[in-house]
Amino acid sequence: MDCVFCNIKDIVVENDLAVAFYDKYPVNKGHLLFISKRHVEQYFDLTDQEKRAIDQLVLAGKKILDEQFQPDGYNIGINCGEAAGQTIFHVHVHLIPRYKGDMEDPRGGIRGVIPNKRMYEQRSF
Repeated sequence: MDCVFCNIKDIVVENDLAVAFYDKYPVNKGHLLFISKRHVEQYFDLTDQEKRAIDQLVLAGKKILDEQFQPDGYNIGINCGEAAGQTIFHVHVHLIPRYKGDMEDPRGGIRGVIPNKRMYEQRSF
C-alpha cells in the first residue's frame, strides 16, 4: 500500500489499534496526529473499538504535550473528505496545542475552517 501514514516510523505513543506521531507540517509546536493502524479513509468507517483506541491516545498525547510544551489550550479536529480539506486519505485526528498569542484573536476556534464564519454574534442562550 502506498499510504504515507501506513508507513509511519516515528511513533510517539501507540496501543493495539492506533498510533500517534508529530505532524510533519505542524500548525503549532507539539501538533500530534492520531491514526488507526488499519487503513481506513474516513472517521465514520472506524469501528467503535478503533474510535476508543484513538480517543485513549488523544488523552495520552495531551498528557505528553502538557509535560513537554505546557500549552494554554487545544484544538481537536478531523477532516472528513476532500471538501472538508482532507488531503491524506487515512483517517487522522489532529491534536493542536494552542498558546496565548499564537493568533491575535482566537475566538471562534475550529469555526475558522471557513474564515468568514469564524466570528459570530454572541447571544445569550
